[in-house]
Amino acid sequence: QVQLVESGGGLEQPGGSLRLSCAASGFTFSRYAMGWYRQAPGKQRELVATIFSGGNTNYADSVKGRFTISRDNAKNTVYLQMNSLKPEDTAVYYCNALRVATGADYWGQGTQVTVSS
Repeated sequence: QVQLVESGGGLEQPGGSLRLSCAASGFTFSRYAMGWYRQAPGKQRELVATIFSGGNTNYADSVKGRFTISRDNAKNTVYLQMNSLKPEDTAVYYCNALRVATGADYWGQGTQVTVSS
């Protein structure tokens, strides 16, 4: 069955870095756009970054220049490198897989990122 398993979250100080990973299985990873979303307490889930099957990327304005999304199709894994972390980056981060052609849409269970001194 389809699985998206996030890891790498935790507690980090402002200005620090974390690297999130999302290991995928159960579908043809290379054909899917992969995204990272986040949801802070009391707020709606928002798109953080997307990497398309061809490698193009886009980012929310709030993370441009600080976060980098990448993928390794050989490992069926997508990453989110987060640098210069800010307290407002605190949220549960979710991995998403989307294939626009079919509408297939999968979610991971989320990983908590807390940025605090």
